[in-house]
Amino acid sequence: MGAVLKKLISLSSSNYKNLDWKTVLLILFLVAFFIRFPFFFRDYVDRDESTFIIMAQSWVNGHLPYTKLWDLKPPITFLFFAVIIKIFGKSFIAIRLFGTLLVALTALFTYGMTTKIASKKVAFWVALFCVFFQSLFGSLQGVMSEHICTFFFTVGAYLLLTKDHGKWYFLTGLFFGLSIMSKLNMAYPVLGLGIYFLWEGFTHKRLKANLKNLTLMGLGVIGTIALTALPYYFEGKTQIWWQSIFEAPLAYSDSQFHSPLKSLPFILASTLFFYFAYRKELVNFKSKPIQILLIIFSGVMLSFVQAGKVNGHYLIQVYPFILVLFGIAISKFVPHKKVFKPLVAVLLLLIPMEAYLEYVNIAKNKIEKGSFFNGEGIDVPSYIEANSLEIKNIFFTEYHIGYWVLGVDPPTTAATHPSNITRDVLYPYMENPRKTGIEELQYIMEVLKPKTLVARKGKKIFDKKLVRYNTYIDAYLAKNYTLLATVDRGLIYQRLE
Repeated sequence: MGAVLKKLISLSSSNYKNLDWKTVLLILFLVAFFIRFPFFFRDYVDRDESTFIIMAQSWVNGHLPYTKLWDLKPPITFLFFAVIIKIFGKSFIAIRLFGTLLVALTALFTYGMTTKIASKKVAFWVALFCVFFQSLFGSLQGVMSEHICTFFFTVGAYLLLTKDHGKWYFLTGLFFGLSIMSKLNMAYPVLGLGIYFLWEGFTHKRLKANLKNLTLMGLGVIGTIALTALPYYFEGKTQIWWQSIFEAPLAYSDSQFHSPLKSLPFILASTLFFYFAYRKELVNFKSKPIQILLIIFSGVMLSFVQAGKVNGHYLIQVYPFILVLFGIAISKFVPHKKVFKPLVAVLLLLIPMEAYLEYVNIAKNKIEKGSFFNGEGIDVPSYIEANSLEIKNIFFTEYHIGYWVLGVDPPTTAATHPSNITRDVLYPYMENPRKTGIEELQYIMEVLKPKTLVARKGKKIFDKKLVRYNTYIDAYLAKNYTLLATVDRGLIYQRLE
């Protein structure tokens, strides 16, 4: 990889001009693959990814999302995983490989957007850093809903910047709709773009043309959303589609209080960048493509402010758009001198440090355990199967990817993601017989009576703030279960009865 990057740094501007999309995609995919490959063998990187996989498997088994298992995400996220599982079976490698392709394609369309505003050289490096920022620093090595929705939105944004015919606006709307149906907060930048085009129509005396284009784009968005409802309509379950996708997220959002101040550091940092770029005339803010990218970025950031939190993987949604602006500014601000090339080469070699460490981890796991696949979500199910423990009546309070590995379902709808058990506000939308989290937990423990229960060493079963839940289950485990085995940090309990 070092030799490849060194060669790229030494390319002249004329060489960059000769780059075609196929070559760029190949380079981006190879870099993404190198960075993300060691994580192909991890049980999970983020717990949400495990939930998406479990929901997708249920869909493959013939159960529409929200009808047997339930989670607080729109259906296109689950569909992405379901298609992979349907074609390739239960394969961590296939899921992570297509996640890698998703990252590379997002970067490729970021490259395409940038070529309409800046040189191919700037576009290439923006795309390369798009791969880095979607793959490193936190839980980004898994396949997250943000990866999926950002890919669809980036394709739509590329079409918006490069095409100017009604059919393309409709297609743009379809991609924006897919993005929203992967993660709902992408409705914010879509709404922002609608307002922008209305404003531009008034100020540039092209209101009629803009209204036509907006109508076509709106039809594309609505059409995509409507298509996700069709399977539910045919099964007479449209209500659960509506409740799960739209009502439940709103109810959950209203029930949570996260201070908008938590997003303030990101707002201030981006504002300072824009101010500096404006003062130094590094970015032409009068340019329509630049304004469109600003609207998209601002819309996503507004959704973060409304949510009152910014997790690391949330930022995937803004990287393609802010990196374009940042790349343009850097290209004008930093003088092109050969002295910078060794520094850039060293920087690029150091950035994937998480990947290097994971390569060491999988090699160590292979030597010690005989397998590249690693993590308690894999090792705990392996122990359970090797020792013929009960799997049909099992409860994973942690490492719930184990349900998928063992080929079983969670004990109840609410237990699909362990944390959903404690979210009382969601129960009306799950069509769940129990109406509170504590009732659900008591039902699982006292009625279903799991023969096997998995927890995590050194961590409370539920959030430490949920004292009532932890007090109940700790006492119940002490009375009715025995700790059978500890597999790394995984605790395997067996029921005494």
